[in-house]
Amino acid sequence: MINETIKVRVTETKQLMDVVVFDKRPSSIQVVLGSGVHSVKCELTPTRNGMAYAGTVMGREIVYERSREQVEADIARLNPREFRR
Repeated sequence: MINETIKVRVTETKQLMDVVVFDKRPSSIQVVLGSGVHSVKCELTPTRNGMAYAGTVMGREIVYERSREQVEADIARLNPREFRR
């Protein structure tokens, strides 16, 4: 099984970070930061304008800079049978 990784931006430092996707839906994306016993889960939800997903982990805001439509297309491309609108 291949883990999907995405790049998120830490808004405070504007640094890009690779995180592992735990669950991906148009309504929310759950990601795992770190590995082993020091890993932390974070839920990213769409912003008000739907142009990105944002969440908070350990007091820091992280942003996945893809729109809801782009995420839906990604899900449909990766799992064509499972995704239905």
